[in-house]
Amino acid sequence: MVMDDEDDGPAMGLRERKKLETRDALSAAAIGLIVERGWSAVTIEDIAAAANVSVRTFRNYFSGKAEAVAARHVDRMRRVADGLRARPAGEPLWDAVRAAVQEQFAAAPQSGDGAAARRRADGVRLLLTEPALAGEMAKAHAAAEAELAAAIAERTGTDTDRDLYPGLTAAVLGAAIGAAVAHSLRGDRPVPADAVLRDALDRLTAGLPTP
Repeated sequence: MVMDDEDDGPAMGLRERKKLETRDALSAAAIGLIVERGWSAVTIEDIAAAANVSVRTFRNYFSGKAEAVAARHVDRMRRVADGLRARPAGEPLWDAVRAAVQEQFAAAPQSGDGAAARRRADGVRLLLTEPALAGEMAKAHAAAEAELAAAIAERTGTDTDRDLYPGLTAAVLGAAIGAAVAHSLRGDRPVPADAVLRDALDRLTAGLPTP
């Protein structure tokens, strides 16, 4: 848990942004190093050094490597939920969902050759099957679905406690994102996740018709 200092006014906003930047940098460093070297070859000290912070700072944010890796998923889904809330009120739900998701999964510039992309995809796929990460990823998925369900409930005028719809929709959306990311990592030529996501969301919007 991040420790807060007392303050108010505009400075608080700046400090909160700095905290988010540090959290994101630590999570990105954890994922990048583990994908490159393997789970057991990366220490908390390595991650802190890569993010240019102290081990103490790392522990202010995360309890360990697994939480640092899983944070990436939770934070991105929170941004999807925030993006959904910010969409125009009259926009159809699935159009708004598609826009909010694609904003967060926009393809990053590709670097390196095809072999490098394949190695990275293999590393990410192995990371996602790491047993030591399973518990934190389960918590991350639950937190992500709760964030999405709350945003969907607000947009549709439903209630997460009384109505099935927001939780069901969030679960379906989470499953679609997970399936799209996993699919993008398969094969000899990995493809950007956003391209697969567009296809997945189009199918969901159409009612998932049989191919």
